[in-house]
Amino acid sequence: MAALGESGPDASSDDPFARLGLSRDAGFEQVQAAKVRCLAEVSGDDQARAKIEAAYDAVLMARLRDRQQGQVSAAAATASERESSAGSLPSLPAQVPMTNVFANLRNRLPDPSQSLSGLKPDWALVEGQGRSVRIIAGIIAVVLLVISAASIQLVLALATIGVFLSQIRRGRRPLASLGWTLLVLSIGLAAGSLLNLALSPTALEQLALSPLQIQALPAGLLLWAAALFLA
Repeated sequence: MAALGESGPDASSDDPFARLGLSRDAGFEQVQAAKVRCLAEVSGDDQARAKIEAAYDAVLMARLRDRQQGQVSAAAATASERESSAGSLPSLPAQVPMTNVFANLRNRLPDPSQSLSGLKPDWALVEGQGRSVRIIAGIIAVVLLVISAASIQLVLALATIGVFLSQIRRGRRPLASLGWTLLVLSIGLAAGSLLNLALSPTALEQLALSPLQIQALPAGLLLWAAALFLA
């Protein structure tokens, strides 16, 4: 072969090209063929095979070094490119960003257990000065509902806002707080409507309360209880 040295492979040489019997401008196919031929000649000799493998690696490194320094022919450059491709598996960089995207999306998704925990009612009597404030405000609201039918809408509106803010201050999320407040108000109004239907006209006259007051009283009492206990 034109790329082989005149004397063939020299197993005792320290020059990897001479050890493989190659010239300095040998192409990739010639380097590969020289390696295969030399390994076949020393079949069964592990030490000789190791020296050939080391010479082959040294030739590849020399090719890469020459290429980096610009001291390589067109044929050797092609061989160097093919050697680099043969020496490593192709990576898949496009998959890494996709993996990161899916990981980020998964981390940003809300935890179902945490979302459901915000929907469960937690009952605990409020402590400290807040308890006194809620008790006094509740008494005033109930008294206003009993003595003045004109104050029903204002009292219920303020009580609804108070229950919502009470839950926020006690650590519940705004959306869950709003949902529980509206639920308590709806249950109270529904109970008041049923109470109106259950009372006879005579009972209404004896109570001296209008149907609107009777309907609002259960709602006011439930909102008062929610302000004290719903956390």
